[in-house]
Amino acid sequence: MPLVDITYAPHVRQDVLRQLRSILPHLVSLAVECPEEPYDGDLQPGDVVLRFRESGPLDSGGLDAVIEIHSKWFESRAADRQRRVDELHERIAAAAPGLTDFGIYLSLPVAAWSQGEE
Repeated sequence: MPLVDITYAPHVRQDVLRQLRSILPHLVSLAVECPEEPYDGDLQPGDVVLRFRESGPLDSGGLDAVIEIHSKWFESRAADRQRRVDELHERIAAAAPGLTDFGIYLSLPVAAWSQGEE
């Protein structure tokens, strides 16, 4: 269950943000899938949480967007995390050509998640 924080510059167009909202759940799920948490392509509510935030006047960094992904640590995920994030960057760039200057931060903390049933 990845949490994805997207911090974007004020000049990033709304259509680009909507495109990210559309593509990120699937692309992030592909990027973090592993034997312990396989991805079957059928995302359910709560599987990927996206949180968008416009950067403020005191924020720094200079990128159009920073995509931070927090997903539970598993050894199989951690072993090739750089490959995972590099491939995700390529996939996002191809799927959202309006976003050109962005970075991705993949964090794999030791964590737990609980979600009630509907």
